[in-house]
Parts: sequence; C-alpha cells; structure tokens
Amino acid sequence: MTSFNYSSHPQEILFGAGSLSRLPEMIRKFGWQKVMLITSRSMRENGRLQQVHKMLGGHLEAIVDNVQPHVQDTQLQPILAVAEESDADVVIGMGGGSAVGMAKAVVSALRKEDRYVSVAAIPVTYAGSEMTPVYGVTHTRETPPRKVTVNDPAIVPRLVIYDPELTLDLPADVTASTGINAFAHCVEALYSRTKNPLSSAAAVDGIRHIHASLLDCVQDGRNLSARSEMLLGAHLAGLSLASVSMGLHHGLCHVLGGTASVPHGVANAIVLPHVIRFNADATYEELLPAARVMGISETGLSPIGVTRAMADGVSAWVGKMRLPQRLREVGVQESDLPNLAEIAFQSKTVQNNPKPIAESGQLLSLLSAMW
Repeated sequence: MTSFNYSSHPQEILFGAGSLSRLPEMIRKFGWQKVMLITSRSMRENGRLQQVHKMLGGHLEAIVDNVQPHVQDTQLQPILAVAEESDADVVIGMGGGSAVGMAKAVVSALRKEDRYVSVAAIPVTYAGSEMTPVYGVTHTRETPPRKVTVNDPAIVPRLVIYDPELTLDLPADVTASTGINAFAHCVEALYSRTKNPLSSAAAVDGIRHIHASLLDCVQDGRNLSARSEMLLGAHLAGLSLASVSMGLHHGLCHVLGGTASVPHGVANAIVLPHVIRFNADATYEELLPAARVMGISETGLSPIGVTRAMADGVSAWVGKMRLPQRLREVGVQESDLPNLAEIAFQSKTVQNNPKPIAESGQLLSLLSAMW
C-alpha cells in the first residue's frame, strides 16, 4: 500500500450492556428537541419500542414502526411526509439495517430541502448500517425492481448506541444471517480498491471477534458475553466498510435483494464463499490475515490455495448455522439468472471489484454456481 485516502465522520459511540439507558442523557447533550423514531413491528412486540418511548418522553414527536425490508421507495414517501409534519431535528433508526437505512434515507431527503436533521442509530442486529455513509433504496416501480445505493456523508449517524442486551432475543436465523453480513463487510473491506490502514486493521479484528462468537450466539442467544463480542465485531465491520468502496460481493447482494427479494443477510451467506473463490487470485495477499485469524491451515498450500480453503471454511461455517446456501432455496429460479447477471454487470459496485468483470457471462457462471 503506497498511498490511500481516508475520510472520517463525527460520531459518538456508546457501547456496553445497559447503554440504552443513556439515551435521554445523549438527547440533552446534542440539544435535540423533537425526535422521530423509525423501527419495526418486532420492536413493539418485544417491548423495546415502549421502553424507548418512555425514555424520550415529550421529545418524541412521531413513531413509524412498520419498516419493510430493503428500504422500499413506496414506503419512503409516506414516512418522509411524517418526518416533515413532525419537524424532527433527529431521526432515530432502531432495529436492523432496514430501520437504520430508512432513517438515513429520510434525513437525506430532508437535507435536500435545506433542513438540518441528524441521524441516530440503535442497532439490534449486526447489519452495520449505523457506521456507514451509504444507504440503499429499492425502486419497486421499475421492471424489474432494483436497489440503488447512495453515498451521502451527511447521513452518517451522529450517535450510535450499541447495547448487547437488546440482541439477546434476536432469533437464531436473523443472528446468523446478519452476522454473516458483518463478516462479509470485513472481507470486502480487506480487498477494497480504496482500502486504508484503519479499514484493514478494523476488518481483521472484526473477523476475529465475529468468527469467535457468532456460532455461540446462534446456539445460545442469551449468552451475553458472546453477544457482546459479536456486537463489537459488527461495529468493527461497519467501521471497516465506512471509509472504503464495495465490490462484487455487495453488488451481487444488492441485486439479489432489490430484484429477487432475497433477504440481505441470506444473500450474503450464499454469495460470500463463491466471491472469495472468484477473487482469490487477485486478493489472496489481502485475505491471508483473515484466513489466519480463522485458523485456516497453510500447510502444503499456496497463498491462493489458503484463500480458497478460507472460502470452504466460510461455507462450512454457514452450514453449521443452517442458513440457505443455494439461490434455489430462497425462491430464485434458474431462468432468472441471465437477467440477474445483466443487471449486476451494469452495477457500479460490481464493476468496482478488485478483479475486473469483463462480461456478464462471468457473473452468469458465478450465479449458476450459487444456484
């Protein structure tokens, strides 16, 4: 690495069991007067919404608790109208990546109207959106639908509260899929075309924490120690991806989510081993530290062979968590693959891959191997 660019964003991070209790203190610290809360029905069902409602008291101006996956354009407009009516000066996303992503999309739209509004995040999964300047909106009115990502430094959450206690009732399948998503953030950050020393250091340490704790969290969701380690890994994963560009892996996952409605975490579980193998000859130097952290044996293997063994290790790990490993298992038809390959080939994210993608046929072969 002979040169790099690095941009950081002003954020206050609170991490630790019970840290949600400091939310009222932080509202006062930032001087926020009117709060809008965006979350999902599961947060109402498990009592988290009521807990936060009580904490915010008279500051809470509006609640949206029905966020759908993939930040859909049809839902963004009515939620934006609620935000405008509430005159909120901060929008809090509480829940998974979709809740935080919707908060970011809403604030981005408000800022275009010359309104200064902050984003805050209370993540309860391992999606990582709370650390990045990126959000995606699925354009459902297009045929076929497609997910469009936007990079806007102004919507990086100003406050992030990581409370491992909020993850104790996260279902095993969501734990596994969003955990693999976090792991994939680290992998792609390591070989990103715009990697930098901080992103690489965070990525390797994130892989260490995630690989050591994710399976334990899936097997025993009430294990607070494992949940804490996993949430720390997810934070490092989001940090590693925040200052670098994405490539083939995330580009394919966005296409599968926006066009084929594959849940994002599940798409990560299916795609990741195949992309590691595809990129192995171009990225083995960057991925060797990750393979070593995972305990992949290097005996008798070339560096490229070690990277391919890492892909096999990831595949076996995913299998232990009983996540889908084939596109056919999540409703993708074999006849869909050529169209998905063409859409992916047009993606700027896919084209930003460290190993060049010269034709859509390469992507069709890759998707066929996943099917």
